[in-house]
Amino acid sequence: MLENAFLIPLVPAVSFVLILALGRRLPRGGSEIGVAALALVFVLSVGVGIGWVQRVNHPPEAPHATEAEEVAAAGPAAAEEPGEPGEEEHHETPPVVRTVTWFQSGGHEFTVGTMVDGLAAIMLLVVSIVSLLVHVYSTDYVAGDRRYTHFFAFLSLFTASMLMFVLTQSTLQLIVGWELVGLCSFVLIGHWWEEKPNSDAAVKAFLTNRVGDVGLLVGMIVLYFAADNSFDIIRINEMANAGEIRHLLLLVASCCLMAAVMSKSGQFILHTWLPDAMAGPTPVSALIHAATMVVAGVYMIARLYGVFWNGLSIGTSTLNLMAVIGAVTVVFGALLAFVQNDIKKVLAYSTISQLGYMVMALGVGAWTAGIFHLFTHAFFKACLFLGAGSLSHAVHSFDMVRDMGGMRRTMPTTYKTFLVGTLALMGLFPLAGFWSKDEILAGASQLGGEGGYRLMLVMGLIGALMTCAYMTRVLWYVFWGQPRGAAAMHTPHESGARITAPLVILAGLAVVAGFANLPDTGVFSFVPENLALRFEHFVEPTAAYFPGATDEAFGHPEFSITIALATLVLAAVAIGLAYAWFWRGAGPHGIATRNPAARAGYRLLENKYYLDHLYTGVVAGGTKGPLARATYWVDQHVIDGVVNLVGTASRRGGQWVYDNVDQRVVDTIVNGSGATAEGSGQLLRRQQTGKVQAYGAYLFAGATILAGIFVFIASAS
Repeated sequence: MLENAFLIPLVPAVSFVLILALGRRLPRGGSEIGVAALALVFVLSVGVGIGWVQRVNHPPEAPHATEAEEVAAAGPAAAEEPGEPGEEEHHETPPVVRTVTWFQSGGHEFTVGTMVDGLAAIMLLVVSIVSLLVHVYSTDYVAGDRRYTHFFAFLSLFTASMLMFVLTQSTLQLIVGWELVGLCSFVLIGHWWEEKPNSDAAVKAFLTNRVGDVGLLVGMIVLYFAADNSFDIIRINEMANAGEIRHLLLLVASCCLMAAVMSKSGQFILHTWLPDAMAGPTPVSALIHAATMVVAGVYMIARLYGVFWNGLSIGTSTLNLMAVIGAVTVVFGALLAFVQNDIKKVLAYSTISQLGYMVMALGVGAWTAGIFHLFTHAFFKACLFLGAGSLSHAVHSFDMVRDMGGMRRTMPTTYKTFLVGTLALMGLFPLAGFWSKDEILAGASQLGGEGGYRLMLVMGLIGALMTCAYMTRVLWYVFWGQPRGAAAMHTPHESGARITAPLVILAGLAVVAGFANLPDTGVFSFVPENLALRFEHFVEPTAAYFPGATDEAFGHPEFSITIALATLVLAAVAIGLAYAWFWRGAGPHGIATRNPAARAGYRLLENKYYLDHLYTGVVAGGTKGPLARATYWVDQHVIDGVVNLVGTASRRGGQWVYDNVDQRVVDTIVNGSGATAEGSGQLLRRQQTGKVQAYGAYLFAGATILAGIFVFIASAS
């Protein structure tokens, strides 16, 4: 399967075509094709994962020099000093690359193909698992929808686009996958396009991502020329790691590509489209936020890590652009979650904050921690989004403040799975979020230049505190207290098996996924070697295209009991404060109405830092207003002037032709011809006397003239 991984994105792509062609004629509207295709994709992805594990355990043999050559190269000291007993030779595991020629231009050959390594293998598993469960969930959630077949077709295409993006071998192919993911998200967010807020959200997502895509295109063009006219990802990374690309070019490319990451992965300040994307169906929200679109930017950083590592000097600095963007997003995204009443928007801002953790991890040099958090986050965030969909399925509303409350009694399965997902998101031991989030914070503390990325550590701890607080608020409003609004008017009931089964599976994964990278130091030194750090062992690349294989500054954070205890204490404090506020009614309620500073802060959060106003009112409004007025002036004075001038000239030219050509020439000729014909007719009419003798005389005269002509011609010849 490592050689034939191209089949994985091909299956859902074919499913897209079949659903559109045959879906309406099938009993289940084409959903059966989509579910079957994703089941096959999952099986093939598992095959890729197994194949990669075997390749890491038994790496291909590299060409060996002769023993004499090895001794000569190592010097006499090496010949005299044998290696340590039991010391193992390090083997790198190269990726499996398969390419075909795409096109040729200017003497250059451009390829398309697949690149399979540990990163690609784990992403295939994440995307296939979440997408399969979303497909199954959707068969119930969108049943009876007016575009049911259309929905499943584009769900398959969305998955195919992400899978192709994951397996990309070249930056040119990466751009294609990147844009396909954006296109599919536009279609699915605006699935119910008849309602204006939905179509507005789709357009907003599309246009905001186009802003970042300018950076993507510029960055990729810079890398193409910097790498000697190559789009090959491995070659670009290897040249960056070997110092064969000037640092200035790597810095420019990294900054440009970060703009693309900010838009696609919802980083502050280009995150504004992501909460509005909740206008789409809930299964789409789960797929976008858990495993596909929003992690595309994080994946691009991980795939081109050699460029970012060297361009931003990640291994030796204590502050860089990527780490700052990630840390700011962690805190500012979490703050906005406190003032949302829509449960999906709370989860959306939570996703923004968690994406900030991933970007921050990559920014401080904790590559494995960042990808590990992507892995664990996919499961508990998909569980939470689908849980929110299950709740709305019962009360027909997402407003947790007005239309929910006390729902743990009527929807026990949804409550239990949502609780597990929430605790995993909070990072409580021993759930998945605990292991990945603490590894990120340990990386901020231990990696980088002297002193590490201390500011990032502080921001990460603040984010962890706020996550626990706003998710406790969600639990209170949804599952505790008395039923309100729709929950009180209509007794909710538990969702069907096609909705709850995916919730149970995802909740289970949220429990066990963290054990994939158990530490083996400190209090966990008892963990057997064959169980410790398995994620790092199988997923982190070891070949020259990855900085960890070539740069001594690259490191791995060790488990820190101090940080772990600090996060747990902060979690307990946040949960306790939220419990006292909501359950016990303690705290300064209504402070925003009494205190001007609190009121200003609440208004700032309620208006989402006024970024939407900045973009739509100031930037877009300030651009489209003068631009519209200038365009109108050009239309009225330039375009209309030209049209009017042409019309006036044509009218005057026509009048001149009528007066001088038609009336004086054409009419004169026509009238003259008529007069001549009339005169000739009158003359000939006078000769018609009715006398036979006159006609005979005319005939004789004509014959005489004709005979004379013949005699003249004969004599002349």
